[in-house]
This record gives sequence, C-alpha cells and structure tokens, in this order.
Amino acid sequence: MITTDYVPGSPCWIDLGAPDTRAAAAFYGAVLNWELESMGPEAEEYGLFKANGKTVAGLGPLTEEGARSAWMIYHLTTDADAATETVKRLGGTVRVEPMDAEGAGRLAQFTDPQGAQFAVWQPGNMTGMEETDRPGTLCWTELYTTDGPAAREFYSTLFGWQYEDMELPGGGGNYTLITPAGLPKERMHGGLMQLPAEHLTLTGGKPYWHPVFAVADCDATAVRVTSHGGTLQMGPEDAPGVGRLAVCVDPAGADFVLLTPEAPAG
Repeated sequence: MITTDYVPGSPCWIDLGAPDTRAAAAFYGAVLNWELESMGPEAEEYGLFKANGKTVAGLGPLTEEGARSAWMIYHLTTDADAATETVKRLGGTVRVEPMDAEGAGRLAQFTDPQGAQFAVWQPGNMTGMEETDRPGTLCWTELYTTDGPAAREFYSTLFGWQYEDMELPGGGGNYTLITPAGLPKERMHGGLMQLPAEHLTLTGGKPYWHPVFAVADCDATAVRVTSHGGTLQMGPEDAPGVGRLAVCVDPAGADFVLLTPEAPAG
C-alpha cells in the first residue's frame, strides 16, 4: 500500500501532462470527483487536483514537443542531483535536469534504459500527496517493460527496491511486487511486468509507468470513464487476491487503472 509517510524510493507525487488542461480537469472531476485548484498564472497553468480537500495529484500542460499525454510518477529522493548522476551512470536519460519548484521541492525527470519515463522529488515545503490508498486516490503504481530483469537491476540500484515475484494465473508469467528498501511487505507500493513490445500499443512499443487509483465501485467508475470520452483497454474484471480492476485511457490518451480492492478475508 502507498502511505503518506513517504520514504526514499516510494511514490510520493503524480501529475498529468495534458494537451488541454481544462478538458482533463473536467474528465477527472467527473470520473474521480476531483476538483482542480489553480496555482495562479505564474505557475504556467499548473494546478492541484483535490479530493475531499486533500491534494492528490497535479495537472499541467504538455511541455515537450511531440509528447503524448501521460501520468508522471515521482519517487521520493533525499538528493535529486545525486539521483540524476546515478541515472546517467546506469544508462538512463535525463529529460529534465534537477530544478527547484518554488520552494515546494526539487525535481528531475528521467527515462530508464528500457524507455520508461519517471521522476524524482526531493521535498521542500511539500512532501507529496496528502492522501493515498483511499477511494479517489493513488493506491499502486505499475511498470510495463520489455526487459524485466534489466528494469529490476536499474531501479534496485537507483532506489534500493526489494522485489518478490508472484505467478500470474493461467500461465501468464510473473508479476514482480515492489517494496521500498528495508520495509516489510505491507509497504509494497507497486508492480513490474514484462510484456512484448507489440502489447505496448499506447506507446508504440516503449515501456511505461501508470498509476492505479482506488475506487469504491470499479464498474460504476468505468461507466463514467466511457460516458465522458475515455476508453477501456481491459475490464472491469476480477483479479483473484487483488480486486476488481479496469485499465482505462482518458480522452487525450493518458492511461490509468481503476481498482476496487478485494475485501480482506473474514
């Protein structure tokens, strides 16, 4: 589970790069009941998504020419500059050099050696999301990659992540569970799955990260996705031991997952 007592390597922030921020705000408002709070004209259209008054994500315009609309996942670091040097040493690419975010923190954005984009956040006066693991908030993160072993090696060197493999039902291969360094299994925050490039149609075969949002009713929320211009790549369907989920794409092409977690036994 993702908690708000963030530790190095854990997901602590997400934001969406969208070609039309007003349309994106309207879509996620309808689907997840989020409200957008503008940070003012000096923030270049960047705003904060709120759920029940708590900050749960960010929204801003696409800034890279030719970039697709997508969610960016930020992992906590104590030193964004040192993380940047490690990424370079490990064969990754620096897309955004370390920069200060007006006192809120320091960030950098990267592409891993397999091609998946991700970011780091060094907290200043903002640590990260104010609420997680509740309906309408981030509860999991997921990497689809074309080279599982190489991705595992890269992120374990960068963040110290611990891994545990889980066999998928029906002979579907393994799913790798991710836990921050030195923490117990209860603090698992994400998963990693190897897929052939031809299955990664959204990105033309490139690996990518996406967020998983907890919802009280996956089916009802999926209906809101499609009725407001989004599409479903998969589901809603039951995942034994996990819950009921749907893989979704918003009207601008950014992907995310809805999950109604399975109720605890007993």
